[in-house]
Amino acid sequence: MAKPSLLPPRGERKPGERRSLTPQRPAFSIWYVLGLLLLLAVAQAVFLGTGGRSIPYSEFKALVRANQVTEVTVGDQTVAGKLKEPRGEGRQRSDAFMTTRIEDPKLVEDLEAHQVKYTGEVVSRWLPEILGWVIPLLLLVALWSFFFRRMGGAEGGVMSFGRSRAKIYADDDVKVSFADVAGVDEAEDELREIVEFLKNPKKYTVLGGHIPKGVLLVGPPGTGKTLLARAVAGEAKVPFFSLSGSEFVEMFVGVGAARVRDLFQQAEAKSPCIVFIDELDALGKARVQSPMGSHEEREQTLNQLLAEMDGFDSKKAVIIMGATNRPEVLDVALLRPGRFDRQVLVDKPDINGREAVLKIHVRTVKVSPEVDLRTIASRTVGFAGADLANLVNEAALLAARKDKTAVDMRDFDEAIDRLIAGLEKKRVMNETERRTVAYHESGHAIVASALPGLDPVHKISIVQRGFGALGYTMHLPLEDRYLRTRTDLQYQLAVLLGGRTAEEIALGEISTGAQNDLQRASDLARAMVTEWGMSDAVGAVSYAGESRGRFLEVGLAPERGHYAEHTAQLIDSEVKRILTEAHDLARTTLTARRAYLEVVTTRLLEREVMEGAELREILRAELPVPVAPEPDAPTA
Repeated sequence: MAKPSLLPPRGERKPGERRSLTPQRPAFSIWYVLGLLLLLAVAQAVFLGTGGRSIPYSEFKALVRANQVTEVTVGDQTVAGKLKEPRGEGRQRSDAFMTTRIEDPKLVEDLEAHQVKYTGEVVSRWLPEILGWVIPLLLLVALWSFFFRRMGGAEGGVMSFGRSRAKIYADDDVKVSFADVAGVDEAEDELREIVEFLKNPKKYTVLGGHIPKGVLLVGPPGTGKTLLARAVAGEAKVPFFSLSGSEFVEMFVGVGAARVRDLFQQAEAKSPCIVFIDELDALGKARVQSPMGSHEEREQTLNQLLAEMDGFDSKKAVIIMGATNRPEVLDVALLRPGRFDRQVLVDKPDINGREAVLKIHVRTVKVSPEVDLRTIASRTVGFAGADLANLVNEAALLAARKDKTAVDMRDFDEAIDRLIAGLEKKRVMNETERRTVAYHESGHAIVASALPGLDPVHKISIVQRGFGALGYTMHLPLEDRYLRTRTDLQYQLAVLLGGRTAEEIALGEISTGAQNDLQRASDLARAMVTEWGMSDAVGAVSYAGESRGRFLEVGLAPERGHYAEHTAQLIDSEVKRILTEAHDLARTTLTARRAYLEVVTTRLLEREVMEGAELREILRAELPVPVAPEPDAPTA
């Protein structure tokens, strides 16, 4: 006969209650210590306390001489006895008394003279002695446990700081599936094989093959690496261990290695399952020899992880998944076959992927029928999945702020402007500065519209936004592009320098508003020379310094490549030549369209914002070309 289970049946859980796979450990409470101290205090009062009314020793001697005392008990520190008649008032009325013993050699003579019965007392000291060392010890243990829990050294007690701190989700607690993931079709196809193995491992092991032990998800931040790992667990219906790489490393040497061992023991017990380590670069950074010394705890933890993955039985149906946006800093031993065998790229989505991601995020948002997600996707080039989720949320908040019943296209446009250009400012500029900004943005827009092969202008604004942006010109890419020719880059440089050139032509003066344009143009021109070999004088040679991060730009000082000083001078001269040619191209383009520059600038000063369609209508109109003023004759 089967024994009745003391646990509630699986199907009788309360709604929203999560079933934990981690065994519950008894929790330590400070109230246990306080209760024990109270019990000891009561015991001391009962066993060590003495009854009776307390009187001075002089009064005790007077009562003896007056024959009022019948018997006494002489102790080491006290003298207790009884009187012939009770004394006192109320509850204090009693025939018992107690007084503090004083060194009195004639005490026995006085007691015998007045026929008082007397006896001695031997007091047991075991209880005070025990309390003297038990109470401090209990307080020390309580404080030790309290501070260990505060420092995060343990999750369940003083001696459990070596246990893994992974969050364990049951097979039916992971509600994410591949239907909730979009824009990463290639990565999704790669991971479907993992799901099939977890569902039916014999299909692969019967032929002698084995599934990869580890799968490393690499890609820019916000592309959905963690979401993909949860979707794999949700599709396979297996337990899911989730933790960060930084949770292994502690201030105590050896704790991280102990947690790695405990993690793999738990994973083997729950197989088939998935162990997901997010931000793997915090744990698996390459081991290097440094004169400043190495990080002992991190290296021990990494060595333990390498040993566990190397000795891990692939037939246990446990998949180790990691995620990082800095794969270039990982230790090479971690990426070799037998550990993280497969690397899956989770890149930013293209226009079709962005549209699919937007469709997922607008499921819970009331959207107007006029909203065109394809147009929104085309305007959000370079957005990751997290950026698109934030975009939908910002649009919903803007619509709610205006008391709308649905989110319309205008809310999405404003949300895109806010995410790309920054928050709109309400500061007032003087008329001279407004006119300079208007000419500057008009120069960008006209050059971008006049040169072939560039993305069309979507919006021009002279409203202040973000950190120091006095205006902006936004483009609407028609398609995602992954390659740029030298001509494309030269035209892009002309657009960047178009604002400064417009100030020169229209105002005869330049301002500080082109700082960001000059920086971007200089970086692009230098990359053309040193990285892409687009200079005939320098040649098809790469003079770039240290390789940059593939997905994450780290704020370090620029590294110079290995080349001689005369090569550096040649590179500088070529960069200057390219920028000069781009400046000349922008000047020629704007000089030929001088009348359009005035019209666009006047419209911007009137409305502050101009749509791309209106700009194209102005550029298609027949405007008189102004006659350039003759230069003044030189004076003698």
